[in-house]
Amino acid sequence: MSADNNAIEVEGKVISVLPGTMFKVQLANQHVVLAHISGKLRKHFIKIAAGDMVKMEMSPYDLEKARITFRMKETNSTYVPPPRRRQY
Repeated sequence: MSADNNAIEVEGKVISVLPGTMFKVQLANQHVVLAHISGKLRKHFIKIAAGDMVKMEMSPYDLEKARITFRMKETNSTYVPPPRRRQY
């Protein structure tokens, strides 16, 4: 969890990608929130697309907005990452 100890951690599914690294995410209870990606995801160039499952942190004071902190791996994905090149 973040430095904010009273943040609510939830999971949801990205339903649409908006400009400015913003996303509409639907929670398990069908509630839709506006979310932005955290600095760590931005720093490591983690891509998020519609249909991805994500973990988010929400403030208990504003339940309409969230921060995406983790993109869940797909269990049945056939994606194989390209081999890494060694740097000498």
